[in-house]
Amino acid sequence: MRSRTVTPKASRVLTDADFDRLRHLVGSPRYRTSGPVPLAPLRGELRRGTVVAPARVPGDVVTMRSRVRVREPLRKESATYTVVYPDEADFDAGRLSVLAPLGTALIGAREGEAVEFDAPGGRRRLEVVKVLYQPEAAGDFHL
Repeated sequence: MRSRTVTPKASRVLTDADFDRLRHLVGSPRYRTSGPVPLAPLRGELRRGTVVAPARVPGDVVTMRSRVRVREPLRKESATYTVVYPDEADFDAGRLSVLAPLGTALIGAREGEAVEFDAPGGRRRLEVVKVLYQPEAAGDFHL
């Protein structure tokens, strides 16, 4: 059985482009004053993450607009999400906002890592099974 670990937040990797856009997003008056959207977890990720050039991010790291397969530990069923900016979110289509608890937890996570987050039903833990698409690894630096 493969070992699962929760990677310390300090080892999370963010591209400099994602870092700049996300920092702007959490500083935006639109989201600072928009009710129940908790920005503190994303702010924490931005403070703790390691920022690298897009061409230097490892291909197994979840970046913005990455498509990722996740599953609950010890379960066979999985789900696939693309982590997107809030205006692009559509849960039914699998597009998960970076401001959603799971979206924030996934940013900078790596394949094989377990992420923990607070969901409406309580604390959850999911394993990052596979990064199916990462813009930087595909050479899509314009996204």
